[in-house]
Amino acid sequence: MSRKLIAANWKMNGSLAQCRELLPPLASVARDSLPLVVCPPACYLPTVAALAADSALQVGAQDAAQHDAGAYTGEMSAAMLRELGCQYAIVGHSERRHGLGETDDMVAAKAAACLRHGLTPIICIGETQAQYEAGQTADVVERQVKAVLARVVAEDLVKTVFAYEPVWAIGTGLAATPEQAQAVHASIRALLTQAGGGEAAKRVPVLYGGSVKAGNAASLFAMPDIDGALVGGASLVAAEMVAIYQAGLNTFQLD
Repeated sequence: MSRKLIAANWKMNGSLAQCRELLPPLASVARDSLPLVVCPPACYLPTVAALAADSALQVGAQDAAQHDAGAYTGEMSAAMLRELGCQYAIVGHSERRHGLGETDDMVAAKAAACLRHGLTPIICIGETQAQYEAGQTADVVERQVKAVLARVVAEDLVKTVFAYEPVWAIGTGLAATPEQAQAVHASIRALLTQAGGGEAAKRVPVLYGGSVKAGNAASLFAMPDIDGALVGGASLVAAEMVAIYQAGLNTFQLD
């Protein structure tokens, strides 16, 4: 059975005051059986790590450099993020792919860098609205997944997380139906299995992201290949994020 995971991506939002407001409600509900990962802007990572201490909450970065060290002004390596208390790092979010020109190979290199330094990469994949309307979803997802598989050895697959985020559903209020998302998640699972991951590949969490809210979380989580969520805007409202997490606790079969 695949592992389950719910992650909050604050994007470029928040403040020290907001960290202190949002973290306690999440820490109070977080359970070891369903990892709850908070990914704030990098400047707030030490604060969030301190607030998450002595709870089941885990901490993730919103990006990680593909390089381990060097003349890369403004970058933060996976090793540095580990020192700040991170267990996870989001890589390849569509806002970086399409806004900052990150390529499939760059995203794959970032995932590999995370694995080298003991971080779990949350690898984002997904199609744009134009690609969706052109019927290219399967081709785009396959290309993005295979780029990662070219860099990550089969035995390390179990240490990764994938997040399917249809770009047309991010921040738009639109969301793929549970059935649409399930179809793509099933294809991702098949690609991971075909890559040689075997039984281990079946344990890789495949999250859904794209206007996840308290109102649609349970129906998404009920799908057999949706293992959790990467939550954007809703994660900035404590009650909404708690409700999404509670939907996971209530819906998933947890160890």
